[in-house]
Amino acid sequence: MTSWTRTPATALALLTTALLGWGVYQGVAALRSDAAQARLAPTLNAEAFLDGRTTAAVNHVLAHHLPADPWVRAAGGLFRWGIFNSGGPAVRVGCEGWLFLTEELRPFDGAEAAMAARVEALRRIQAALAARGIALVLAVVPDKARVQEGMLCGAPRSAQAEARLPALEAALSGLPQAPLLPALSALAAREPAYWRTDTHWNQQGAVVAAAAIAEATRALPFERRPGIATTRAPTETEAPADLLRLMGLDLLPDPWRPRRDRQHEATTTVPAGEGGGLLDEAVPEVVLLGSSYSLNANFHGALQQALGAAVTSLAQAGGGFHGAAAAFFGGATFRETPPRLVIWEFPERVMGQPISPAEREFLDGWRESGMR
Repeated sequence: MTSWTRTPATALALLTTALLGWGVYQGVAALRSDAAQARLAPTLNAEAFLDGRTTAAVNHVLAHHLPADPWVRAAGGLFRWGIFNSGGPAVRVGCEGWLFLTEELRPFDGAEAAMAARVEALRRIQAALAARGIALVLAVVPDKARVQEGMLCGAPRSAQAEARLPALEAALSGLPQAPLLPALSALAAREPAYWRTDTHWNQQGAVVAAAAIAEATRALPFERRPGIATTRAPTETEAPADLLRLMGLDLLPDPWRPRRDRQHEATTTVPAGEGGGLLDEAVPEVVLLGSSYSLNANFHGALQQALGAAVTSLAQAGGGFHGAAAAFFGGATFRETPPRLVIWEFPERVMGQPISPAEREFLDGWRESGMR
């Protein structure tokens, strides 16, 4: 007859064995993933092993690439949002399912000096371009928290963040700008201008921003092209939702997270098959330097339609203030076949953020040479 003490012990042993087996499976699966192989490959040698880089790489893989990671994050995100109405360190929760990027709300050390350095570079760049007969128009994307302020509903916003855009507009005085805040605010008074669960403007927000830029460039000489048209997909699909991903809730269904936006995706076509080229292609007369805002909600297409012109988009996701500009101004295409108009879009929130070594090199390059 089985002892009452033996049955729980056996069950505990089986449970422990199962957990160990599950843990081994998770580790092996993580190490065999493509991302893990790419990270481990440079460290699979004696030198890397002896100085600890192999161990560090393995630790990183086991910390970030376990198959169960997305579901563990989802469980944590659901607990945090469902119980405490919190979006975690990267996201602030407003009302009616509106989410906001913490970067828009928090202060940054050294913000004033960082903004001044970037504005100084813009003045040097504008002067250098003007000397070559190239027009520059700046398009500062206001924070979602500024345009959709009414949906913050108590989400804390620093005094520095509130004062950032007025300070930036004053610093940029005298430089050619397309004012986006009035157009986006007017839209937001009628309907949302930004996605609720994504950082960026929605398709209608992209349209009014593009129209504001077109108005600011109306008198500039560049080739216009008739027949540019935009169509919308007949089927409704999910809109981008980077803030749900940051909360760890992107894998869960809507009843367990803030409801995701939906859209009829827009597509713009340009006659003669031009527009939207790469660095090594023939450059249209208008170039768009931008951040992820230029890559979302068909902004590039909306801009081409509003301008009535083909536009080469060099926007970079995560490029911040300088990424696209550094790639373009440092390339042979700019030197050999310069455009007639450069539209430079960047989010207001990046202007006060710390300057990376790569961006510092870019800014200093304009101070030292005046022209790339």
